[in-house]
Amino acid sequence: MGRNTVLITGSSRGIGKATAIKFAREGYNVIINCSRQEKELLLVKEEIESYPVSCMAYAGDVGNYNTVADMVALAKQQFGSIDVLINNAGISYVGLFTDTDIGKWNEIINTNLTSVFNCCKLVVPDMIARQKGKIINISSVWGSAGASCEVAYSASKGGINAFTKALAKELAPSNIQVNAVACGAIDTRMNRFLSEDEVAALMEDIPANRLGQTGEVADFVYQLAAGNDYLNGQVIHLDGAWI
Repeated sequence: MGRNTVLITGSSRGIGKATAIKFAREGYNVIINCSRQEKELLLVKEEIESYPVSCMAYAGDVGNYNTVADMVALAKQQFGSIDVLINNAGISYVGLFTDTDIGKWNEIINTNLTSVFNCCKLVVPDMIARQKGKIINISSVWGSAGASCEVAYSASKGGINAFTKALAKELAPSNIQVNAVACGAIDTRMNRFLSEDEVAALMEDIPANRLGQTGEVADFVYQLAAGNDYLNGQVIHLDGAWI
């Protein structure tokens, strides 16, 4: 029996990188992707290949349909099929709604939400043909609750949550599970703009009294991929009881 293969978008750093390494450690062949940080991506590839698995690295914007089509075609050539799809690519923007221009809105929606459509559109047909597959979308608590000064980001993650629930209903008869992990405050570069005082105030607001770690997200995503086939269409908060 051949190895399973996982595709993880946005995996040059943070949650995506930790998740890619977790799956490699568990014996999966891994396809990693980023939009701009190609040097970092190749370092992740090196780390993955320290395990007895294969890795394909692809630098390209997954908000672009043709880019994803090329990436998936190359992945099929190398691995035959994609068993697990993890839609993790994402960017944030903090600013007043009145200061958010249409260019920034389109960038966030394309990167965070259209990328999920693109990847699913191109990976799902083979999953249906094989009657097997797992799709895990990395969302945010702000997709459920909304965050002041993060309207576009919250909207993109709310879209992911609705997309997850709807697609799960379509694909469940084909034995494909679609779930989302709505992350709380995770200690990643995306949150490094916060000052020490702001981080301290944030942790006071979180009942667990700390930020989440990328390894914790990676472990949970792997559990979803390897776990219960009856768990489907869920948006699960991983946030230390914050929201």
